[in-house]
Amino acid sequence: MPVGRTLFGGSPYLGVYLRVGESVAIGPPSVPRAFERDLERLLGVRVVRSTVYDCEVVGAMVAANSNGIVLGAEIDPAERRVLEATAPVTVVRQRHNAMGNNILANDRGALVHPEFSPEAVREISGALGVPAEQGTIAGLGTVGMAGVATNRGVVVHPKATEREAHLLADTLGVPVHRSTANFGVPIVGACLVANSRGFVVGRPTTPVEIVHLQEGLDTYD
Repeated sequence: MPVGRTLFGGSPYLGVYLRVGESVAIGPPSVPRAFERDLERLLGVRVVRSTVYDCEVVGAMVAANSNGIVLGAEIDPAERRVLEATAPVTVVRQRHNAMGNNILANDRGALVHPEFSPEAVREISGALGVPAEQGTIAGLGTVGMAGVATNRGVVVHPKATEREAHLLADTLGVPVHRSTANFGVPIVGACLVANSRGFVVGRPTTPVEIVHLQEGLDTYD
């Protein structure tokens, strides 16, 4: 399955700037046309451009799966219209409001920052149409940056505990694998974007790391 290595505006932290799903990738207006073509070719997605809160770190701010989008605060109406053209948008207000950093989700489940309120967890579950559980990865509440999830597999921070991995596997319904990316960076969710068709990772990622990512995201066939 397709694998790509690249930079976004000189940065290898692709997951900070982009939120990729099964059919749509949401990125800032600065997404280069060549990068857009790579995402379309490798991941089979349509690229939608928008800022979120008038900033470009869309991947950090937006949590999503095929059923919905979760934001931490109200956004500009024009931004909301762009996002709602891809999936229903739900605002869940919490102190940790960068939802892409704090929710790790696929189309089967969601892991949520442990400091979110029970009401917020229920709202996230309803917005994404999946069961949601609270937990950490390697002791980090920023689970959306500590892992990357698709409908085929999950790759997480190499220091994730067995207990965390079991909860994640049960919640998201797919196997869990540990790896780094970008030449030893453990917060893999910040380093790459992926769906069930393949992944695109920061250029510094080594061949050994790519093999681990392929195993974890089940992209060999």
